[in-house]
Amino acid sequence: MAAGPYSFGLFHLDVDRRHLTQEGVPVKLGSKAMDILCLLVDARGEVVTKGELMARVWQGIVVEENAIQVHVSALRKALDQVAAGSGAWVVTVAGRGYRFSGPLATAPPSSQENGKGPAGLLDKPSIAVMPLTNLSGDQDQEYFADGISEDIITALSRSRWFLVIARNSSFAFKGKPIDARHVARELGVRYVLEGSVRKSGQRVRIAAQLIDASLATQVWGDRFDFELSDVFAIQDEITERVAGAIEPELLKSEGLRAATRGAQDLNAWDLVRQGTWQFHQVTKPTHLRARELFRSAVSRDPRLAEAYMWLGRVNESIVGYGWSDDPASDLREAVRSSLKGVELDEKDPYGHYALSMSYLFSGALEEAIQAAERALELSPTFALAYLGVGMARLYAGDASGAIDPLARGLRLNPFDPQNFHWCRSLALAYCFSGKPSDGLPFAMKSVQVRPSWRPALDTVIICQIESDRLQDARRTAERWRMLERPESDALEQLKIRSPRWAERIVSALAVVGCMD
Repeated sequence: MAAGPYSFGLFHLDVDRRHLTQEGVPVKLGSKAMDILCLLVDARGEVVTKGELMARVWQGIVVEENAIQVHVSALRKALDQVAAGSGAWVVTVAGRGYRFSGPLATAPPSSQENGKGPAGLLDKPSIAVMPLTNLSGDQDQEYFADGISEDIITALSRSRWFLVIARNSSFAFKGKPIDARHVARELGVRYVLEGSVRKSGQRVRIAAQLIDASLATQVWGDRFDFELSDVFAIQDEITERVAGAIEPELLKSEGLRAATRGAQDLNAWDLVRQGTWQFHQVTKPTHLRARELFRSAVSRDPRLAEAYMWLGRVNESIVGYGWSDDPASDLREAVRSSLKGVELDEKDPYGHYALSMSYLFSGALEEAIQAAERALELSPTFALAYLGVGMARLYAGDASGAIDPLARGLRLNPFDPQNFHWCRSLALAYCFSGKPSDGLPFAMKSVQVRPSWRPALDTVIICQIESDRLQDARRTAERWRMLERPESDALEQLKIRSPRWAERIVSALAVVGCMD
């Protein structure tokens, strides 16, 4: 019998240790049921006859034939499958025996179990994109719905931190009623994306929802309306909008899932997921806690690229928000960690984005632009890559060149926890490009997202002053004086590179008496 270990669906089977887990949690299984499972899995879909089971599991002991059925039934129950259901892992082959059904992969030893080594296949979240249902009443539009579904699969497949089921497996469900939990069991995934396309005249509406099948809950849902001019262009835009929205929602969902787990027996992947949840709270205590978790993940698994990437991100953020006791040391760790993450996985767009931000706060602005643009090459629907390109260009003095990528990043990811910073950056890009009135709504949005962050009000004031709205600026100044002075406004490198912009900010604040 081969040693494995194997992974299927949410399960991980170590044949040598005779140990079965579901998402890292041990599954109780009797010894005979475990023997049967190991034999069926090792046969990789081939039929194992009743005679073989008798000979190898009971080893010559004479038992009733229904003994096999009893233990197979127990096995199916442990795997949470209906005995004769189409989604069963163990399938009865009439008159012959049993075979294992479903996607099966040979996986590295689970890091949940050994506490070290690379994260196993099942540590990563997985998603199946169902064919979008054509609600147009026109069968000729099937190609349009299928094309969008395929493009979304391709776009999501560029991500390095979750697994996407291939097109052929997802499209096996085309034309059938979709039950997310059944699909998840059949394809061995945690998340299912389903939706519809309705085309009427020159308008098209896409509705989509992301389901966490293990919890039977909706993680995200939205609808998008488009004018249908160029079919291929609109297909690209739909793909970008849907894929761009799903990825951050998956990241938040996985972070919350990990944050609710206990601290015992956590592997490096779990530590990273818990750290991301802390990171996205965007406070000094949670950022410092996230850094501890990412450092622990690096120590636990020195080959996990994502742990290094997040360690780089949290360090540059701690410096950027003024929460660092030693900025120079933290930035060195940020750059060093980000570089190591890229070295371990050069094709991870998150890694290049983290490197970009680490370079940016270190003052290496040209390198920051290059790293952000590399992230965008790897994943054209990656919202943070657009935001990184825009911010790096702004800090490097190219305000006009920063507008489009910042605006696009915000459109792709309108609910990012750090959008108060991105909105402020876009407002400044407009202002320094001679369009302060266009920047004002984004400055106001920054205040809405983080009302207690005084740098957002700084930006509102400069946009109002340069738009000749002096009375509005004075009213904003009254709110400004009620807030505490921040430890940092994250603009140090911008002010160093573009002192004239720094003078404009100071001058605008001076007009309404907002000087510390």
